[in-house]
Amino acid sequence: MKHLLSILFLCFAWAGASAQENTERTLSADSIITKDGALDSLYRSLPEVMVMGERPIVKATQGKLLYDVPRLIRNLPVDNAYDAIKELPGVAEMDGALTLAGKSVTVILNGQVTTMSASQFYTLLKSIPASRIENAEVMYNAPARYQVRGALINITLKQNTGTRDSWQGELYGKYAQEHYEDFEERASFNFNHNKFSADFLYSHTHGRVYRLTEKDAIHTLSNGDATPVNTDETWRNRNHVHNFRVGTDYNFGTNHRLSAVYTGAYSTSHSYGTVDGTQHSGNQSDGNDWLHNGRIDYQAPFGLRAGAELTYYHSPSNQLLSSEMLGESISFRSSDSQRINAWKLFLSQEHKLGDGWGLNYGVTYTTSVDHSHQYYTDAESDGPTIPTDMTSRRREQTLNLYAGFNKNFGKLSIDASLAAERYKTPVWNQWDWYPVVNLTYMLSPTNLWQLSLSSDKSYPGYWAVQDVTSYLGGGYSEVQGNPLLKPSQEYNLSLTYVLRGKYVFSAWFQHTKDYSTQTLYQSSQRLVEIYRYLNFDYAQQSGVQATLPFKAGNWLNSRLSLIGVWQHEKDADFYDIPFNRAIFWGMARLTNTFTLSTKPDLKLTLSGMIRSLAHQGIYDLPASGNVNASLRYAFARGNAIVNLYANDIFQTNGISPRIRFKTQYVTNHYATFRQLGVSFTYKFGGYKERQREEVDRSRFK
Repeated sequence: MKHLLSILFLCFAWAGASAQENTERTLSADSIITKDGALDSLYRSLPEVMVMGERPIVKATQGKLLYDVPRLIRNLPVDNAYDAIKELPGVAEMDGALTLAGKSVTVILNGQVTTMSASQFYTLLKSIPASRIENAEVMYNAPARYQVRGALINITLKQNTGTRDSWQGELYGKYAQEHYEDFEERASFNFNHNKFSADFLYSHTHGRVYRLTEKDAIHTLSNGDATPVNTDETWRNRNHVHNFRVGTDYNFGTNHRLSAVYTGAYSTSHSYGTVDGTQHSGNQSDGNDWLHNGRIDYQAPFGLRAGAELTYYHSPSNQLLSSEMLGESISFRSSDSQRINAWKLFLSQEHKLGDGWGLNYGVTYTTSVDHSHQYYTDAESDGPTIPTDMTSRRREQTLNLYAGFNKNFGKLSIDASLAAERYKTPVWNQWDWYPVVNLTYMLSPTNLWQLSLSSDKSYPGYWAVQDVTSYLGGGYSEVQGNPLLKPSQEYNLSLTYVLRGKYVFSAWFQHTKDYSTQTLYQSSQRLVEIYRYLNFDYAQQSGVQATLPFKAGNWLNSRLSLIGVWQHEKDADFYDIPFNRAIFWGMARLTNTFTLSTKPDLKLTLSGMIRSLAHQGIYDLPASGNVNASLRYAFARGNAIVNLYANDIFQTNGISPRIRFKTQYVTNHYATFRQLGVSFTYKFGGYKERQREEVDRSRFK
């Protein structure tokens, strides 16, 4: 951690001192050398002293911040859409998920929300070239017409509108070395012919993963017996992930388009783990999953949008476990499967009325059927009870009706909506109301205030509500489903100020009723730790955020992001140990890009992040941080890029979460490895990227 703090200090000091330099640039007409006579004439007409300006990175319109992503990532070592999103101010990756200002955020493409889960969505984002992105709309509270509640990032990708026949494409390859090797190959192609266009994407990621976990625990039962548990777990995995998409568009005219897209994914995983110490075990698991998603969208020039979507997902897996701990043993084979069939129909209409008024309304209907099972065979146990078999068929239905309006009053604009939604499952059947109000006041084209108020509901994953039990490691850890898990309800209030089109300051408050997260609990009845999703009474967050970009001439481009959050979580019926915990945590992130040379085009990026101690339920999450570096070389007129990188140089990004709460005593030490890698990108045919909307997979297992 000392190395990390030292590097961050140097980054801050160097970038801060450099920013004090004069940004005026003096050009002499005699120093301009060009083979283009017109350009030479233009340059010679410039004054002797010219002040260089820059377009704003961000501007606001009707309750959203619009970021110029190509300019934001132009000099950064970013090669896919997922990494590009992480460069947006306030966005960070926490526990494998994207967050905005410390809160959960939904990411969509081209304003289209689908039924894929977040994990599948993130996988496909990582397979989309960053050069496809045209801009990003950031909304701290999304209006109802986006069919998303709460924070939203809408990624718009470039469309080819020319009438000439053309082929464009991009090829990409990556090799990374952590403890084991990891590879990625990707190809993307576009074809355009008059009003018709088509695109194809294929990516293949594969490699091996190595994980080490040291557990240090004292397990106390209700009778007062305390048992030390000290184990070393080694886990190895080999995986292959294939993603492929084919999409077509036909443009009848301006804002008149018919689109169809197929998205598919196939992955395999083979894992083997051993545990030594207090427990001795061998654990082997294999699994694969298939995803098929088809979608049709129609957009009419009078504001009508309609579409239908079908998603099929199947994820079978099996496990072989043999374990012995303190004289008790367990041995079994298990197989489980999740099969999801989901359908979605939507219809919306927008009207541009007179005198600056706008009206929108629509309806969305979603239904899904979850066929799942879990079977245990060859089961032998001298101690723990083997779970019973489970077979389930569970149907969900959601009907959403909304109406909204927007209006400009000179410098003030308002965007408001109200949605009514019915959520029906075998356990829940209720209607809820979701108001959203966004007020924007433009002091000038680059200075503005935004005030937002909204409510939201988050639904649990499909597997989390099944009555199943799975085993981690050697069997000391159980993962249990919760059929009574409730959706959580969120209420948000945020205020954002944008200064000079690039400095962003925001403050927010969020209250979440029935907040749910997966927590660890050492059972007071038997020697096992339980991981289970539970509803807390509530969770609250108050936070502030500042994003501060700065430049020094043409050789340094930096951005500093600061976040401070007060977090409060309470659960009065958390097993036999209720809790009420609050903490303030902060995070700072600094990115510096140095232009080492323009001919050849060579850039060095040095970035660092540090985050203070935080809480999650009864967990204590230690401070963490990282320092990353990359060297980017572009040639062949910028069509070819080689990127050398090193991530988590001082191996400080991993944390060892611990629990020291009443009868609970657990520390999990996770090994961390630095990553070294190289990637190569080649664009051809004047590559202008297209997009295909992603599918929401957040609730699949």
